[in-house]
Amino acid sequence: MESSNQPRLSDYADQDVNPVFLQQLQDMGIPEEEAKQALLRTMNVSADEAINYYFNKLKNEEEDEDLMYKMVFVVNIDLAMGVGKVAAQVGHAAVALYQTLQENNGWREMARKWDHSGAKKIVLRGTDVAHLLELQAHAMSLCLPTYLVQDAGLTQVASGSYTVLAIMGEDNMVNIVTGRLKLL
Repeated sequence: MESSNQPRLSDYADQDVNPVFLQQLQDMGIPEEEAKQALLRTMNVSADEAINYYFNKLKNEEEDEDLMYKMVFVVNIDLAMGVGKVAAQVGHAAVALYQTLQENNGWREMARKWDHSGAKKIVLRGTDVAHLLELQAHAMSLCLPTYLVQDAGLTQVASGSYTVLAIMGEDNMVNIVTGRLKLL
């Protein structure tokens, strides 16, 4: 199986949270982890934005079983991979992201909800490696789990090539990152 030495979400979460806004949310009785998540999901615009998000969205998220989740695969079309190679790389991305979800208690529940809502999977076009890295950074800033496949170089592409980015999450959150991309 091919692998990626990508950083985990926890490597970025603390540095992206505005400490002043975080303290304001905690002063209102919002637990630290949920306050961080609300700030990250609102891009640290303000404590008010995060508070509104927390009370209108995050707080009710666990109660709302009707939310739709999806797994999106962004293929690096700059590599001009054949159909079979693309299929194999998307398979690697799906398995690796699912394994990542199972290793994280918070994300394990997301995987369950995704499965319960139909296990939706979408394959999209990414322009090149820079585009995939940009999309991954944006997804991670929104606390969405990702996995970036790095090819072993045994067939059509050079060793170390980034072939497919997988992203998982609630439909509208994933759409913030990939909503403008075209289907493959």
